[in-house]
Amino acid sequence: MKILITGGVGYKGILLTKKMLDNGHNVTVMDNFMYGYNSIMHLIDHPRLSVIKLDVRNLKEKDVAGYDVVYHLAGISGMPACAQNPASAEAINVHSTRQLVKFLSKDQILINASTTSMYGANDKICDENTKIEPERLSLYGKTKYEAERIVQEREGSISLRFATVFGVSPRMRNELLPNDFVYKAINDRSIVMFASNSKRTFVHITDAVNAYAFALENFDKMKGEVYNVGTAKMNLSKMDIALEISKYIKCELIDSSLPDADIRNFEISFDKLHSLGYDVKYTFEDGIKELVKLYSFYVQYLPYQII
Repeated sequence: MKILITGGVGYKGILLTKKMLDNGHNVTVMDNFMYGYNSIMHLIDHPRLSVIKLDVRNLKEKDVAGYDVVYHLAGISGMPACAQNPASAEAINVHSTRQLVKFLSKDQILINASTTSMYGANDKICDENTKIEPERLSLYGKTKYEAERIVQEREGSISLRFATVFGVSPRMRNELLPNDFVYKAINDRSIVMFASNSKRTFVHITDAVNAYAFALENFDKMKGEVYNVGTAKMNLSKMDIALEISKYIKCELIDSSLPDADIRNFEISFDKLHSLGYDVKYTFEDGIKELVKLYSFYVQYLPYQII
């Protein structure tokens, strides 16, 4: 198949690009390369890979024509990034998604990257029918919810609401909670937690990429629907995560009494997707071990020094 991946050199995007190439597809990556070019260098000589340097805010109909499948991953991800760039968050996450949907033909498959962050603070076990309250969400949650609604108004679309993704990628995101905690445990020798008992849910990045592939392979069963992606085994509190990390790294755990700026506290049901045969392969322990290995040598910002 001919596949277009927007945001295809990002944290998940670059691994999805490799997965689709490995599965025999012709893949075109569309990205603005705002985080550089290094993550795609190991794939650039692949004969079935094409690359378009383009910001999705400048998308034209011709840019998406002729593809069988579009994976839409481009966007500003996470509460801090959206809060710091509110106009861009609206323009990229919402308006660009609206333009993309407008340009697609009815025969093209659209698989959209959504998020469980839109469940916000909820004392119930959340499933795909849980009522979303946009007024209680961060800007990130609001924009992703609005984008998902736009996508799901179109026939031939699937939205995957991912749990917080963690693990190692050629384009690392160090701010994701498990990644951030391991990085700080190694470099700061401490983990500071705000609202340490608040629960979130997590999924290893390889399992997230496998969910994208699963959606394409099972499109006829899944089209027109929204699916939570993850596992109930990783409905974890911040303290759970810190304690797991402390098994591998000697560090101080600091339970702050200050509130968390990113208010999320929920447990999630993944039964809908699992009932179709999807399951995760990686445990939380697997992900923590690989992050410990990475951050034992990886430094987030390494300034040049003149000696």
